[in-house]
Amino acid sequence: MISRRSFLTAGVVAGSVAALTACGLDSGSGGSSSAPSASDGGEQGGGATPVPFTIYTARDKELAEQVVADFEAAYPEWAGMATILTLGAQEALERVRAEKANPQGDIWWGGTRQQLSQGAADGVLAPAPQEVIDAVAPQYRDADGLWIGEMKLAELFMVNTDMMSIDEAPADWDDLLAPEMKNQIAIRDVEASGTMRSIYCAMIDHADASSPEPGYEWLLKLDANTKVYAANPTDLYQRISRQEAAVSLWNLQDIMLQNTGDFPMLAPKVPASGAPMLIDGLAKIAGGPGSDGADLFISFLMSEEVQGKLAEERFQIPTIELGSEPQWLADLELTELEVDWDRIAENEAEWIGYWASNIKDKG
Repeated sequence: MISRRSFLTAGVVAGSVAALTACGLDSGSGGSSSAPSASDGGEQGGGATPVPFTIYTARDKELAEQVVADFEAAYPEWAGMATILTLGAQEALERVRAEKANPQGDIWWGGTRQQLSQGAADGVLAPAPQEVIDAVAPQYRDADGLWIGEMKLAELFMVNTDMMSIDEAPADWDDLLAPEMKNQIAIRDVEASGTMRSIYCAMIDHADASSPEPGYEWLLKLDANTKVYAANPTDLYQRISRQEAAVSLWNLQDIMLQNTGDFPMLAPKVPASGAPMLIDGLAKIAGGPGSDGADLFISFLMSEEVQGKLAEERFQIPTIELGSEPQWLADLELTELEVDWDRIAENEAEWIGYWASNIKDKG
């Protein structure tokens, strides 16, 4: 669905400007400098003439629209210039590739490290603004800034606390294979889910750094304890809320959003050995017609104010350094399970194909 914002109400503008005073990266955050803002006394919008720009996004539609509203409130002269096109991350990659000779989009917002790296290799991405590149640690971005990580997605356990307390839930990954977990696990359909593909590949890589065979054996045992494969995330949440199973594997942000929304019984648990951390990022599309708007929006999105707001309200773990860690995140005592994401990127299709043909429903 495409949505064009042509105006903002006075209340939204006033509230958003009060909440988001920085219009670009902040001085003191990762050594970056502030982008010019309308309040600097100079030309508005960093000196650029506002022209329409298009955002291809795999992020939640409501979230994307709110960030665009905040951007327009901070830069009123850019109001109505941003078009949001909601796509799946893989669909966005394929669209940007298809439009290489005649780019139609300007920003690709929401994609895995693997997908964004493919875009960089295909020559369809351009460097982000330098202050954004400087603010993001090297391990969370392309070496040349052709894509940048916006947030870290922790992959861990989702528990129905009406069925099983957090203390009673499996303590670590291998505990999922215990006999008492038989039929206690529901899994989102793996092939169709970027989250599940990444979790399963992380388990294969973690089991043995040189061969997938031990990982395949681990997944076969997990399949034996899996009661159902849910068709989509909503189906997964509903099945677990109906107590068809007590535990699933999912990403922290979505668990927290469900916990504060329609499914308060769902809660996260961090495995003792740690959680694999995916990178969800964004990129500027090479040759896009709204290059100046893309630079300005990317700098705004990656500012400490905006990332801090998304951390507090949307449970994001930012890749830039914040002045203080959100309390909900500090309470989790999150640790990272180290895996080789480059190896995973090279082998994901083969590993998931093997799982689908030789492991699913055969445990």
